[in-house]
Amino acid sequence: MPSSPSVPEAAPQHYVQDSADMPAASGARSHQAFETLIERARQLPGKVGIGIVWPCEPHALEGAMDAAQQNIVEPVLIGPRSLIAEVAQNCGIDLGGTKIVDVATPQDAAAQAVALVRAGQVHALMKGSLHTDVLMHAVVSPESGLRTARRVSHVFLLAVPSYDDLIFVTDAAINIFPDLTVKRDIVQNAIDLHRGLGLGEPRVALLSAVETVNPKIPGTVDAAALCKMAERGQIEGGVLDGPLAMDNAVSLDAARIKGITSPVAGRAQILVVPDLEAGNMLAKNMIFLAGADSAGVVLGASVPVLLTSRADSVQARLASIAIGALYARHLHPESEPAA
Repeated sequence: MPSSPSVPEAAPQHYVQDSADMPAASGARSHQAFETLIERARQLPGKVGIGIVWPCEPHALEGAMDAAQQNIVEPVLIGPRSLIAEVAQNCGIDLGGTKIVDVATPQDAAAQAVALVRAGQVHALMKGSLHTDVLMHAVVSPESGLRTARRVSHVFLLAVPSYDDLIFVTDAAINIFPDLTVKRDIVQNAIDLHRGLGLGEPRVALLSAVETVNPKIPGTVDAAALCKMAERGQIEGGVLDGPLAMDNAVSLDAARIKGITSPVAGRAQILVVPDLEAGNMLAKNMIFLAGADSAGVVLGASVPVLLTSRADSVQARLASIAIGALYARHLHPESEPAA
């Protein structure tokens, strides 16, 4: 992962997913962007090892084993062997030779998952049926976790049927009121994911209620500062513009009416929100009103951490795991089998 000028967070983070544990809207159409990522993950040479942390409910186990059958990942199941076997039997899943790390509690499972990453045995993690706080506490532990110099942040990848590109919304699940330094990491994390998935240089819209700088609206000031940081090389790899209101970030007609000339306006691929509340409402609106399929990933640690919902569609589960596999291989190309 590229270096960052920011320092590790001094204060503990609070993880509000299970606000990210959101059901996909019923009737969501299959989206070509997700299908493309799933197919690309199938074509990776060798399977990426992924730790499934506490897969003790059907949704967590089925998604992982389905991805394994489709040659996307090689899962390592971390939890109580007897309970995992019982869930598999009840769901008609053949575990075959799938590796199981037998541990008794969710806390032990999270700690063991981190240990497997540090030992190089898995290169991504996926939340099963334990609480997000338990998993993320182990991931960001200063003593034994997977922290980097980056602030940890979350990205929703949303496949909206009416929009050609995948839309990234960040941060809608971890950083409640990010300051400018944290926002810099949030933006860089999302850019790195976009490029790491092979989607190219992203167009990044820094959202607010208006498209002009207004000192009474702090988000507009942060947006302008982030654009200048990108000009000075403090943010790399994307094209930034902001502040932009939501309409002129995703609608060319709205941008034209407002007289906004920008390579980002009307065609944004990453939407950076001013705070968690705005982002969470935006993501839920897209899921429930626009019929978007969604995937979620935590970035900023040494490996991607996937947060999936028990009500995700089959495609959304596969897409989440495919995203984790593709980005894990990008972060750790040494894990690719030798030719």
